[in-house]
Amino acid sequence: MLSLNRDTKETKISAQILLYGTGKCEISTGIGFFNHMLEAFAKHSLIDLKLDCRGDLEVDFHHSVEDVGIVIGLLLKEALYPLSGVERFANSVVAMDEAAVSCVIDLGNRAFLVYENFNESGKVGEFDVELVEEFFRAVCFNANITLHLKKERGKNAHHVIEATFKAFAVALRRALTQNSRIATPSTKGVL
Repeated sequence: MLSLNRDTKETKISAQILLYGTGKCEISTGIGFFNHMLEAFAKHSLIDLKLDCRGDLEVDFHHSVEDVGIVIGLLLKEALYPLSGVERFANSVVAMDEAAVSCVIDLGNRAFLVYENFNESGKVGEFDVELVEEFFRAVCFNANITLHLKKERGKNAHHVIEATFKAFAVALRRALTQNSRIATPSTKGVL
């Protein structure tokens, strides 16, 4: 299990991650909806995640959500590279009632985010919908992964966001599928 502590003037985060776990988690961010999304991520990725974030929630949720994304991204980067013996590429589409979100992932040690067709705004509970993109950007650019997220359909912001976190989780789990026939999954010979 890998651990990381990150302290700034805005947040204090401690986290542990086990890449090949069972999906168990202990999440505390002070943001109920975000806790729920991170629990869904752990469950469907089969990554064990223990995370405690104490942030300046009296300002807003931005610093906490982005900094949690940074910490998860850094832990993923440490756990992933050098990448060997896994599929590397994967995709998923997750439906939640009327919503469907697709995710395509490349664990190629290059950071990029495509976040397409999401037009929800406002809040889910007290959670600002715009923070979903901030979270995934922080994960991608700190984990060095390429992630394409696309809303295929959906009107209910809760459903769209939850489908997004679950699609990411499923695609990541699939990309991490071990394959003994693959050494380094790159023609360059290194990732």
